[in-house]
Amino acid sequence: MRVVVVGSGAREHALAWTLSKEHDVIVAPGTSALSRYMETSDADPIDLDADLYVIGPEQPLVDGLADRLRENAKAVFGPSKEGAKLEGSKAFLKDLLRAAKVPTARYRTFDNIASAVSYLESSQPPYVIKTDGLAQGKGVLVTSDLAEAKRDVIDKISGRTFNGAGRIVVIEEGLQGRELSIFALCDGKKAVALPAATDYKRLMDGGKGPNTGGMGAYSPLEWADESVQQEVLAQLVEPTLAELTKRGIDYRGVLYAGVMVCEDGPKIIEFNVRFGDPETQVVIPRVAEGLGELLYECAMGSLSSSPTVSDTSMVTVVLAAKGYPQTVETGAIVEGLDVAMSREGVQVFLAGTSYDEEQDHFFVSGGRVVSVTAEGVTLSEARDRAYQGTRDIRFEGMQYRSDIGVW
Repeated sequence: MRVVVVGSGAREHALAWTLSKEHDVIVAPGTSALSRYMETSDADPIDLDADLYVIGPEQPLVDGLADRLRENAKAVFGPSKEGAKLEGSKAFLKDLLRAAKVPTARYRTFDNIASAVSYLESSQPPYVIKTDGLAQGKGVLVTSDLAEAKRDVIDKISGRTFNGAGRIVVIEEGLQGRELSIFALCDGKKAVALPAATDYKRLMDGGKGPNTGGMGAYSPLEWADESVQQEVLAQLVEPTLAELTKRGIDYRGVLYAGVMVCEDGPKIIEFNVRFGDPETQVVIPRVAEGLGELLYECAMGSLSSSPTVSDTSMVTVVLAAKGYPQTVETGAIVEGLDVAMSREGVQVFLAGTSYDEEQDHFFVSGGRVVSVTAEGVTLSEARDRAYQGTRDIRFEGMQYRSDIGVW
């Protein structure tokens, strides 16, 4: 099968790397660095001939790329523009969850600074403030500091952060429990779950520092077995699919469920409409065989297979550029990628990395530069291998957490 993976980050590299074990894969647009390892194309995906199109990032989905492809009789794994509103608007998501009676945090939506601040003053910490629109995974503040919460609301609604995407905010109650991520593969009517993972959002060890798009992840979770996955499907995913169907939305793609497992059961923190990054780097490579067929069945609205998942543990460590997640400094030479990839059980997935053909070197071109991913019989072995690979790679100002898989 010929597969086009749309995107250019570590998530797309992980998807393409896994799919390429059984299929012919092209990444569009990819990057100059990724083209050293896989086939890439700058062409519009609609102009590429393939049996299946897998859309990685959220922005093309929100912009309607899946609709354009389907209008040209393409098999697409990725929701329509209407379905992508689940991620494109936090307010839309919360209203849909309420209609579907899906357990989630209590919330209020605001577009007025004075009203939002007044609500914060009458609420109890922790305060959870979400940008309504897309913010590259960085639009959520969780804090117990009322003054910080007020500043965040003012900056978002005024447009100082995230511009128009932040002018509406959702303020939620802070849920207490254990957090996990689950990818549910959907064909519009039913879904199957891939193994759970957990990611690390804060920049620094111990959950300190600013929020990021994700600094690492691991899978599986020792406490989240098959029964937890099935509970998430039954209580959170399936009612959401039913409500989407009720609204005339045929949702074919992944529902990425950010879940808090509370004392009274799992609750949705958020649904995203694409595979998460960096969770993809530790979940998708664990699908031992048949990933392409699973995604194709979802695209065709005829899901009948179940994933074949390896028993291995996987850990990924994100190496970020100097200045990330604020003002990123690009241009630093990246060394050691091939050395890291030569290690047993280690694969490096490229993101903010480009290649200079004339100078014959890789260099930093984005905030999250690479994800160093490793597998092992145990979590400890996978973690040790991931950090061995991490130590092989060098670039000026490199940032990473040293506690992935242990904190």
